Amino acid sequence: MTTETSTVRLDLPGLDDDPFDDATLANPYEFHARLRAAGPVVRLPRYDVLAMGRYTDVHAALTDWRTFVSGRGVGLSDFQHEKPWRTPSLLLEADPPDHTPVRAAMSAILSPRSVRQLRDHLQEQADLLVDALVCRGEFDAVTDLAEVFPLQVFPDAVGVRAEGRENLLPYGAMAFNAFGPRNDRVTRALETAEPIQAWISESCERANLSATGFGAQIWAAADRGEITHAQAPMLVRSLLTAGVDTTVFGIGNALHALAAHPAQWSILHERPNLAKFAFDEALRFESPVQTFFRTTAADTEFAGHRIAEGQKVLLFLGSGNRDERHWGDRSEEFDIQRAASGHVAFGMGIHQCVGQPIARLEAETILTALARRVRRIEPTAAAVPRLNNTLKGWASIPVRVHPV
Repeated sequence: MTTETSTVRLDLPGLDDDPFDDATLANPYEFHARLRAAGPVVRLPRYDVLAMGRYTDVHAALTDWRTFVSGRGVGLSDFQHEKPWRTPSLLLEADPPDHTPVRAAMSAILSPRSVRQLRDHLQEQADLLVDALVCRGEFDAVTDLAEVFPLQVFPDAVGVRAEGRENLLPYGAMAFNAFGPRNDRVTRALETAEPIQAWISESCERANLSATGFGAQIWAAADRGEITHAQAPMLVRSLLTAGVDTTVFGIGNALHALAAHPAQWSILHERPNLAKFAFDEALRFESPVQTFFRTTAADTEFAGHRIAEGQKVLLFLGSGNRDERHWGDRSEEFDIQRAASGHVAFGMGIHQCVGQPIARLEAETILTALARRVRRIEPTAAAVPRLNNTLKGWASIPVRVHPV
């Protein structure tokens, strides 16, 4: 219960919901609507945090890194008062000036031009996978496609050895669960963490990476003095943490939405060049990354309210991406011809996802391959949610495809 000495102002509207309970994680949209209706800044007394769900406010907080800092953790824990479960990310959990050189180095390595050089290879691999699935007729859009494709092409691009790649998905799930409260999901993940973390650490070392790939380029940046050699394995780890699960969830969410909206699939089938726009709309409609925390660096005024220093603020990216104030009265509809590029699914500002060019390319190539070969895609059973404290996606999406 909030008291007079709490950092949360008593004059703010409040909601008693637990945004991390199973029902809300599986289907957060009714809660999101009430959060947006309650006001620009809302109390969540269960965790003594503030929350923002409207697009304008989420966007403003994401881009104001001086006020809403990431260096104290983008999860519920405040690193100023609590020890993090792992060494904090140099990209996600750091602020300028420390953040600036590593961000610049990674932006150069993962530039759109560098990623474009992967297009032909990714399209070839996507075509091979889709050909095999179309021949089967029925498959699981998650376990047979959304997990398979990124787990093949992204570690290849980084230069990670083939042995042990099965550790990537549980490691990512662990990392994103840890941004939330210490509930059963976090406890279960940490019980099996030690061997997975050991494999991740070993895979980030120069000797275990291929001579080409993004991992080798990160180490080369250290040789040039752009980053330190101590930072190099940490930045490879950042790629492996954020570069797989979010793309898996994003592709799965896109396929779930397209299978549930046959008219939209028909448009994509007729115009496969819309694949990148379909993915952007899917990111808006069902954002893989639903939430991130920030911490106020000083007392501040925001949206007419006083917020004290050291206050954890939970930003609902998925809610902002459906805010009717920004997207109009069709914000709850899935429309691949919508101009959805302003969504905040990849974050915004200096902490916006640095690896998004490759995630976009992976999704575009696999959706293009499907659109060219499949005239209709339909669910054969109910999709099964995969619950995570930060991510929204599916454990299983059984589908049937009808080839051209």
